[in-house]
Parts: sequence; structure tokens; C-alpha cells
Amino acid sequence: MKVWIDCSNSPHPLLFAPVARRLEAEGHQVLVTARDNAQTIELAIERWPAVDVIGGASPRARASKVATLGERILDLRRWAARARPDVALSHNSYAQIVAARSLRIPAVTAMDFEHQPANHVAFRLATTVLVPEVLPLNVIRQQGAGPAKVVRYPGLKEELYIGDFQPDRAILAKVGVDPRPRIVAVARTPPTRAVYHASANPLFEPALRTVCSQEGVVCVVLTRHQEQIAAIERLALRNCIVPSAAIDSRSLVYAADVMIAAGGTMTREAAIMGIPTWTMFAGKTPAVDVWLERQGALRRLVAPEQLADLSPRRTDPRTPEELCARGRILEEVFVRETLAAGEGRISEPAVVSRQGAAA
Repeated sequence: MKVWIDCSNSPHPLLFAPVARRLEAEGHQVLVTARDNAQTIELAIERWPAVDVIGGASPRARASKVATLGERILDLRRWAARARPDVALSHNSYAQIVAARSLRIPAVTAMDFEHQPANHVAFRLATTVLVPEVLPLNVIRQQGAGPAKVVRYPGLKEELYIGDFQPDRAILAKVGVDPRPRIVAVARTPPTRAVYHASANPLFEPALRTVCSQEGVVCVVLTRHQEQIAAIERLALRNCIVPSAAIDSRSLVYAADVMIAAGGTMTREAAIMGIPTWTMFAGKTPAVDVWLERQGALRRLVAPEQLADLSPRRTDPRTPEELCARGRILEEVFVRETLAAGEGRISEPAVVSRQGAAA
């Protein structure tokens, strides 16, 4: 079977790498497209040198987002018409799902954020919807994910790939952290271009200032966009490192004493690893984060003073072997459902307009 994976955001190459390897090991062909957004291309090329780059970063204005999405739908549709995949797989790549549906290609989508407005499009057009079992079923059904197409999996999507690496013990030196004993904090910037997130997170800058003002603490800030790099550099904070290119973020988080994040995926990666983790996500709280908070793996940051006295972590993170064992369970679900969807076809093709609407 010919499986088409589309990576539209930075976490997606990591997420689908173990799935792609498993599919190829079983004799299937994997084709990968990726959007030039944040660190997506760098991470995709590391795993699939022949990746086809289609589309760029999403602009800030909503009208521009729609136009850019429409262009990518048409470009992906042309690509898929030539490549002729049997099934499409993504983590809510709206452009891929619409393009696949218009060509009568079954589309499998995974999603773990019930407050994403575009779920209404993705869930209705997808053949199969993969969600963590902690998501409220009544909400996703209201968004178009009928019972016949929903597959719930145990745990969180980050568990699929978080054990798919060996920690790089030299990662701190590679990002410029002084080898002397330090408290290492990793910070992740807000998803400021995402439609589901507040346009700004007023807590992020004071939290960063609080962390970087402490003696013996060094903070590595992982940004999403070039303008975020410039904004943080203008703060002229001491003990603050801002990498300008994609790095091995899993190894960095694994080596950290604390993770402070204004986003989602990297927050959950750290919490699953067993790293003390704070979230200041400014959007609607997802069910997966509520679940982690109840488990005691994630804490909510409401004031920068909560970070005023950082200390070295008291316990080691979970071993790669522990993390990998959880990943195999989810890998089986993703592979099985993708192949199952590829065995059928959609009966009624959709029509794609210039604006990317599907009928």
C-alpha cells in the first residue's frame, strides 16, 4: 500500500517517524510531504531526505490564513493526483484532508485538542479520527466525528514517539550551556500564530525574566518563529540561550531540571518524561492537560513568582526503555487504522474551490 504522510507542524515528523518505519518494515511505501513552517522541514529532512516541501508558514491575519490554506490544498491535490497514494495520514493537516477527500483518497487524522475550531472540517471529511481516550466524546461528535469513524487510544499521542530516541548526553554543550553545575530550564514560546491561541501571552515574558534573573540558572528558549527569536534577544536577559536552528529538543528536555511552556506538545513531552513541568497555555485548557494535572505530572503557572526559587530536579526522568514500551502500543493503533482505512474508498468526491472550501 502507498501511504501519504503530511507534516504541517514541527511535532509531526517526530510523531510519524515510528509509524513510517513500521509501515515500511511491513512492505508498504511511505510518501511524505511537509509544510515549510517553524522547524518542520529541518526535522522532516532528517528523517526523510526525499520529503516534498509544499506550502509555507501560516500568516497572522485570518483572511490570509484562509488564502494560504486554499493554495496549499490545491498544491497538495496536484501532488497527490500524480503520486496516487492509497491512504492519507496526518495530525489534522486540514489541507491534506481536503485534498485527499477531493481525490477520493481515504484520510486518517489524529487530533488531541478538542478546542480547535477547524476540527469541524477535518473530522467531517476524514475517514478515521484517532483521539486519546481522555477527550470528551460528546464534544468531538458535535464537531463531526461520528461514532463509526472515531478510534480512541490509551494515553497521549506524545507517548508514540517520546521513547523513539536515545538521549544525547552532549546536548547541553551543543546548545552552549556552560559545563559547570547549573540548573537548566527549558522554555517554549507561545503558538502566537495559531487560531486557537490568544494573540499574546502576557505571562511568558515576566516568567522568563524571573527564571533568568536567578543565580545558577540557565534558560534555553525554544522558539517557533523568527520574530520570537528577535523579541527575546531584545530583552537582553542574562543566562538566556536562544537557538536559531532546530535542535534535538527531546534530548534537551530530557536533560532539563524544569520545563516551562506556553504551548502544548512540548509541555506534554516533558511531563511524560518525568521532568517537572509548568504550563501557562493561554488558550482553552485541553482535556489532555487536565488529565496530566490530575496525575501530578503538570502544574499550572498563574504568576511568575512561582518560578522564583528553581532547584535541581530530585528524580531521574523515565528511562528510554519505559517510554518506548508505551510508544509501541500507540504505534500499533496508528498503523492498524491507517491500513484499514486504505482498504476502502470514499463514495462521494468533494469539490475544492480556490478558497479551500469543500462541498
